Amino acid sequence: MTAEVFTPIVGVTMTPNAVKHVRKQLDKKSDAKGIRLAIRKSGCSGFKYETQWVDEASSDDRVFHIDGVDVFVKEEHLSMVNGIEIDFVTEGVNSMFQFRNPNATAECGCGESFTVS
Repeated sequence: MTAEVFTPIVGVTMTPNAVKHVRKQLDKKSDAKGIRLAIRKSGCSGFKYETQWVDEASSDDRVFHIDGVDVFVKEEHLSMVNGIEIDFVTEGVNSMFQFRNPNATAECGCGESFTVS
């Protein structure tokens, strides 16, 4: 029997709608270099997604280049967002980011927070 080395690929993707929205917003923010996908403890399920504009990268950032948009994720959050797809949707008069996270094992009823195992 032989041992096989497996190196997982860590990834973040965005839909064309999300890319278009972020590019449009970045055009208005001359200092911003991209967008940060952050996770913080919150809500009834445990964690919440946050997005923030990034003026300067941190030493512990992993940067994903997606169709001309840079998405910054702290190394400590990578295990919770690996494989996530960021979308931008409009529902009625509301527009928002929507996250499809294969690591989320549960979400609260209002969709504001999630759980990972």
